[in-house]
Amino acid sequence: MDWVNSAYRSNADVDGHNPTLEGRVLPEGRAEPGLRYTLPARQGCAVRLARGQRLKIVNPHGTQVCDFWAFDAEGAHEFMSMEHVRAWLSKTIPAVGDDLVTNRRRAILRMVEDTSPGIHDTLIAACDLPRYRTLGVHGYHDNCSDNLRMAARAIGFAVAEVPAPFNIWMNNPVAADGAIGWLPPRARPGDHVVFEACMDCVAVLSACPQDLVPVNGAECEPVELQFEVLP
Repeated sequence: MDWVNSAYRSNADVDGHNPTLEGRVLPEGRAEPGLRYTLPARQGCAVRLARGQRLKIVNPHGTQVCDFWAFDAEGAHEFMSMEHVRAWLSKTIPAVGDDLVTNRRRAILRMVEDTSPGIHDTLIAACDLPRYRTLGVHGYHDNCSDNLRMAARAIGFAVAEVPAPFNIWMNNPVAADGAIGWLPPRARPGDHVVFEACMDCVAVLSACPQDLVPVNGAECEPVELQFEVLP
């Protein structure tokens, strides 16, 4: 049976395995406030946030995209939704002071700091194994969709779907004719963003493994990210 086209395949199923599944970066998803964690290249991590807590995500090299999701801590039925965010803000890229809303149009996170040029993406779906198949990959390739599934599973949080992520630092400009570009990030080494939780939630980060188009820098080389929950 062709798993790509199978009507029986669940969107919660993982297509492969990497250390994300063991939750090695942050067991149980609870970060020690003020402690800087490193998210290795090509992996994901889930972070539990209480309302009012702030999550800082750092781009040490300036070249790495972070696929980013947030879910209501009570269950994945409510999640940060890019289509709802765009309608809520009447723009395609959130900025400092903007609320990021859920599929029920409630604020789940607020962007409170951004030291980068502010180029991010809300249009592009998370990479997955079918995407890498179209790019000529044979066998397994790490991907953001699996990183979400594995990171959530590692802390006992079930997700049934892969919502469109907020692609932090991803540079996909839309031209006047509607064409989408695939360009390196415009972030600088050490740039960071900070989000404040507007409700108890589970945030998930993926250090995007894309190495076939230059969204993770002109060298197409995924690298690590860093994050911390601010005290």
